[in-house]
Amino acid sequence: MSENIIEKSFCTTREAARMLGVSIGTVQLWVESGLLRAWKTTGGHRRVLRDSIDQILHKTPTTGSAPPPPPAVSRRLRVMVVEDDMSLLRLYQVQISRWAIAPEATYMHSAVSALLGMGHRCPDLLITDLHMPGMDGFHMLRELRKSVEADKTTIVAVTGLDEEDIALRGGLPAGVQIMRKPVPFDRLLGVARDLHEAANPAQMHSVDASHNWTN
Repeated sequence: MSENIIEKSFCTTREAARMLGVSIGTVQLWVESGLLRAWKTTGGHRRVLRDSIDQILHKTPTTGSAPPPPPAVSRRLRVMVVEDDMSLLRLYQVQISRWAIAPEATYMHSAVSALLGMGHRCPDLLITDLHMPGMDGFHMLRELRKSVEADKTTIVAVTGLDEEDIALRGGLPAGVQIMRKPVPFDRLLGVARDLHEAANPAQMHSVDASHNWTN
């Protein structure tokens, strides 16, 4: 009986990839990031918890930690994520959807599409990769800094490049924060919460008093 329960509760990475419609490599990335919960057999094979797969498919928070929706705020924080890796972009989407501050998030797969989107309305927080095909993040940020409308946008570059690589490519505009991959979602949430609190101090205190949760 116990073996049947385990068989129904867990699946292989290949089965998880098929259920989620992604590659096995993406499943492994999500396991390492904590988005999917898994364990290893004595033979070194991963077994993925089916409940965590269902949570991604239905975009619901982790069982037991999901609070009710946060109270209405006067203005939602606008967040834009720019990342050409579609698996990583989806990881951003799932993680940000769990943030208590409930930002208005936009996801772009290229620097060009991001610039076009920001031509209509700049976000409060821009999270971007730097190494992208075509127009890269360096070029995008230089163009963006020419826009007066983007002066109030907080920019975080999440990259695998080291300081020397960044310097060789001309560096980044002043004020751009750099965070290293793998994506530090806790730190990004901290930046977003600070911006949200500055815009909605009374509502943010209400959320903190009502919910002892962060992501």
